[in-house]
Amino acid sequence: MMPLTRRLMLSASVGLLLAPAGRAAAQPGDTDWRNYANDLANTRYAPLDQINAGNFSKLEVAWRFKPDSLGPHPEYNWESTPLVIAGRLYVTAGSRRDVVCLDASSGEMRWMHSMDEGERGAAAPRQLSGRGLAYWTDGHEERILYVTPGYRLVALDASTGDPVKSFGENGIVDLKKNDDQEIELVHGEVGLHSTPLVARNTVIVGAAHLAGNVPRSRNNIKGYVRGFDARTGRRKWIFHTIPRKGEFGYDTWIHPGDAEHTGNTGCWGQISADLELGLAYLPVEMPTGDFNGMYRAGADLFSESIVAVDLETGKRRWHYQTIHHGLWDRDIPCAPILCDIHHEGKLVKALAQPTKQAFLYVLNRETGEPVWPIPEKPVEAGDVPGEWYSPTQPFPTKPPPYDMQDVNASTIIDFTPELHRQGLEILSHYKAGPIFTPPTLATLEGRWGTLAADMTNGGTNWPGGSYDPETQTVYVYSQTTIAAMSIVPVTDPRVSDFEYARGLPGVTVAARSLPAEGQGLRPGLLTVQGLPLPKPPYGRITAIDLNKGEIAWQVAHGETPDNIKNHPALKGLKIPRTGRPGILGTLTTKSLVICGESGFFTTPSGARGAMLRAYDKATGEEKGAVTMPAGQTGAPMTYMLKGRQYIVLAIGGAGYTAELLAFRLPRES
Repeated sequence: MMPLTRRLMLSASVGLLLAPAGRAAAQPGDTDWRNYANDLANTRYAPLDQINAGNFSKLEVAWRFKPDSLGPHPEYNWESTPLVIAGRLYVTAGSRRDVVCLDASSGEMRWMHSMDEGERGAAAPRQLSGRGLAYWTDGHEERILYVTPGYRLVALDASTGDPVKSFGENGIVDLKKNDDQEIELVHGEVGLHSTPLVARNTVIVGAAHLAGNVPRSRNNIKGYVRGFDARTGRRKWIFHTIPRKGEFGYDTWIHPGDAEHTGNTGCWGQISADLELGLAYLPVEMPTGDFNGMYRAGADLFSESIVAVDLETGKRRWHYQTIHHGLWDRDIPCAPILCDIHHEGKLVKALAQPTKQAFLYVLNRETGEPVWPIPEKPVEAGDVPGEWYSPTQPFPTKPPPYDMQDVNASTIIDFTPELHRQGLEILSHYKAGPIFTPPTLATLEGRWGTLAADMTNGGTNWPGGSYDPETQTVYVYSQTTIAAMSIVPVTDPRVSDFEYARGLPGVTVAARSLPAEGQGLRPGLLTVQGLPLPKPPYGRITAIDLNKGEIAWQVAHGETPDNIKNHPALKGLKIPRTGRPGILGTLTTKSLVICGESGFFTTPSGARGAMLRAYDKATGEEKGAVTMPAGQTGAPMTYMLKGRQYIVLAIGGAGYTAELLAFRLPRES
């Protein structure tokens, strides 16, 4: 299908933008944001301080871009982080039918590239506008690269938006054809919503699949990772995340045929790279399915592993597996942060990996060895027929966990003795315990399953963290959740060919919902009078000192939800800020840690919206906040242009269509 490119010439300055690399428009002091997290190390750091603690609350909206008319329908969850190169801002929009180039100082559109993939795009497992774009230049030619919902790698001329004819076939590499397996072109359950990684002249592309709570088939598509030549689109290498016979790790799949028929194990998060070492770092997810491992017995390399591969060949240099034979949907969701830290009198080239389980795994990125010991400790086995259980799991000794991991009487709601009593009553119907307590069979007459913290949407998710190279500190947002892992028999083989899958006792797996009738306690209902079962904070930002392996500070991030502030059971109680759950990313500057809130609440002005907040990066003290009409959906970024600093982020939510907001200080500040 031939793409359509439309260029909208809205300004007399377009001539400057169309000049090679746009260098003529740059001014001293201007900065770029060239990668998803600003650099290949995924630090999400910029050493800018025009916006600081003294003036953050004075920020005003410089421009806004609302893509309601792009794509098949308006979006409400725009996850993209824009790129800025020489005064041009690039972002995906319209469910990735479109890539737009805006003037980074005014938000005016310079060009737009559109590509309608028809049924292939509409049937893709990963919709929305994705996380963003990648950028490549050889100093003369510039390209913007992205992956469509239909799993095509596209290269555009960064000045015009035209497809690069010399790349692939007229600017396109079909990722469903360029693989070591057969992938059904329209309905194959594979795609990618993260950005490609461009390192040197290699474009690295991972894979994402349908969520695996109730896997349709144990024979799902595999999530191989590939490297392509940035000039030609020719495939340079492929890394088999599920090893083939004869490859390293194959013997960790202990039943014959398991490695061949199992799918998933994709790299759906962002990828990092160290150009000096010539390595890319792949955060790999779990195999099919998320809570069921009876058809993949063994440790299952390279699932839930960080894998370092050679940039030029894709050959494995080292790996570290964070969870053996995962059963908790704690796949690695975000990029490793590359950092140089001081440890035992030496400067160590390190890697810090945030996770859903709220462990920050800190490894030597040259060798994969833990910086601090990570011993293997015995863990409990479960009772699901045919399941295989790893006898041990790795437990980092430093840094300590940065969010709640255990579910017990001390970690559930306790605003009042009565609310705590009701929480204990819910707890009594489930198995609960420390991290790695396994999923269990659920029945209405017995236990309703296992309660676990920080699973699918807990801990840290795809935005990852940010890093301050001046103080060697990681800043990471996490949310506190409790979810039920209830395993029940599959009664309809059309739903899944697994004999057991995640579900609710008394509800067929096919229904995938709570019973409509009945009040009070019932399986899967994990609230107490409408309040969350776990204790607050529900969302927090943690600063982790990597020189010491210690938590420097932690704050509840996000205003207390309205339903808690106004709850009759809490009337008259003084409740500290609870923070808000969400999937959020932080931005670190010269002096601040910046992060928006998720969702909506009643802001200080009485309006419905959310706040963009700034904290002192040394102490965690809040230094300022500005109101946004909706919560943060994409991680923030920043740049300097024509002497002014901008902070840009995507927002949106229920009842409020997505938009980009660009903040800057008023002229007099």
